[in-house]
Amino acid sequence: MIHVTLPDGSIKSFETNSTPMDVAKSISEGLARNVISASFNNETVENTTPLTADGSLILYTWNNDEGKKAFWHSSAHVLAQSIQELYPEAKLTIGPAIENGFYYDVDFGTTSISDKDFNTIENKMLEIARGKHEFYMRSASKAEALELYKDNPYKTELIENLEDGTITFCDHSTFTDLCRGGHIPNTSIIKATKILSVAGAYWRGDETKPQLTRVYGITFPKQKELTEYLALLEEAKKRDHRKLGKELELFTFSHKVGAGLPLWLPKGAALRERLENFLKAAQKKAGYEMVMTPHIGQKELYVTSGHYEKYGEDSFQSIKTPKMDEEFLLKPMNCPHHCEIYNAAQWSYKDLPKRYAEFGTVYRYEQSGELHGLTRVRGFTQDDAHLFCTPDQLDAEFKNVIDLVLYVFGSLGFENFTAQVSLRDPENPDKYIGSLENWEKAEQAIISAAKDKGLNYVIETGEAAFYGPKLDFMVKDALGRQWQLGTIQVDYNLPERFDLTYKGSDNELHRPVMIHRAPFGSMERFIAILLEHTGGNFPLWLMPNQVSILTLSEKYEKYSEKVLNLLEKHEIRALVDNRSETIGKKIREAEMNKTPYMIIIGEHEEHENKISVRKHGGEDLGTISVDEFSEIVKTEINKTLKQF
Repeated sequence: MIHVTLPDGSIKSFETNSTPMDVAKSISEGLARNVISASFNNETVENTTPLTADGSLILYTWNNDEGKKAFWHSSAHVLAQSIQELYPEAKLTIGPAIENGFYYDVDFGTTSISDKDFNTIENKMLEIARGKHEFYMRSASKAEALELYKDNPYKTELIENLEDGTITFCDHSTFTDLCRGGHIPNTSIIKATKILSVAGAYWRGDETKPQLTRVYGITFPKQKELTEYLALLEEAKKRDHRKLGKELELFTFSHKVGAGLPLWLPKGAALRERLENFLKAAQKKAGYEMVMTPHIGQKELYVTSGHYEKYGEDSFQSIKTPKMDEEFLLKPMNCPHHCEIYNAAQWSYKDLPKRYAEFGTVYRYEQSGELHGLTRVRGFTQDDAHLFCTPDQLDAEFKNVIDLVLYVFGSLGFENFTAQVSLRDPENPDKYIGSLENWEKAEQAIISAAKDKGLNYVIETGEAAFYGPKLDFMVKDALGRQWQLGTIQVDYNLPERFDLTYKGSDNELHRPVMIHRAPFGSMERFIAILLEHTGGNFPLWLMPNQVSILTLSEKYEKYSEKVLNLLEKHEIRALVDNRSETIGKKIREAEMNKTPYMIIIGEHEEHENKISVRKHGGEDLGTISVDEFSEIVKTEINKTLKQF
């Protein structure tokens, strides 16, 4: 007999070699019908895997992320089989599950596929799915695996890097694939499928290697869920920040300037400035000091910090000067510069904490295929700050930073979020710098602060920065998509590397603790996500232009200027549209520009010394005074802009 511990803590006894499915059936037939996959002692197993020892079992359904992963991983196998049957000459490579769906990288040789082929592939997938084929895992020797894939150089390369005795295949129907496991019981629960797109992808992400075709797909256990998902995708297309950024004239890109280097247009620059001023005002209240650092630094600076070792090969190449052996790098991080600012003076414990903030632009090389609008660029501005404090101050300072992040999210409409405590991977110590003792202290500090602040948090092992653990904020947008926004990190390592000290009450030198924080993360990425979250309808306090004053004819230009001046006195940002266009066209354009309020000026308004107000979306607020309108604006701003 074996003893199986379930998530609720209960322990049940089963015959040795019982399977996760047997456990599910013992609980209820309904659960058994819905179980997709399982994990045993934190390892992914098949529903049919014999359990031979005591352990903890988790059963996953479609409602779990792990269940969806198994569903989409299995679907990738079905996609691969479909491609193999439809395109016999194609060479398969790898096909993982991703956040929404899956993909498979394929070498189609001289054949190319496009959206006209999608329906054929979808039908083939459904045909295979209806066969109710079960997934079977089996071990294989290295020699057997190499023989099977002797005509596929991609699979051969993967196998060559595997140890004999660690290689497993998955079989279903007539199809076999190299696989580590984690499958649904059989193909029949795949009821709806959609090929979403194809794109180019280099083998193993290496630009020097062959370019493959990446086929993206998604599947669901119900057709209704696919229909809902496709509707969501259509809404996402409308909200695409690249589309809205062009329509609202916020930013642009130029091939001459270079890929991944955004150019901010006047309206976008005004938006950025308002975001910066918003955070600067909060930072000033919280005791931060603004600093400025250069865009480059000597190579030695980043060798000292550890950034060169971790990023040097994959980053922009060093900048040479006429002086022999002198090398500079484009700044990939602001942290080393801020360490040197701290080092410019000798501090006492009475001086700490020091809180240095900077909107500092950094540069990191991204492969061209990874670039995406503002969310993945090569030059971006971090709302960066570094706090240097005593160990006794760490807890309070970290919690204060959490409060600042929550203030930012609350004022910008991001109410749905979870916190992620990102820890080091104990299995890969070479990924990190610093002593185990420092890491343990830093990790405990973050977990303790998250608990005390009552944050809804999860722990993710292996997601830490190379120099320290972090608290990441995972925000859900209006479409239910999850984004990482805002990060706080505890760092004992850089103070050691830069020999940072302060004089303690004992008159001895001590090492400060360093906190890295960026509520926005980067201005570029944050604005992109905010654009898609709001659909361009930013909170009123943030809008560069809050009001468009629309005149019925040129006769009312003088009165429109008077209204504009009155609005400016109330600190309301407005523009006058005096063009000789119809009022209908002016309203349509103001609507397209997402202008929150439109003021209509005509004979009646001038005569009554009032304004007619229309809200974005078509709501008519009637004819009122400028003072009454200013109160409406102030009330709306106060609803969204939180107090700090």
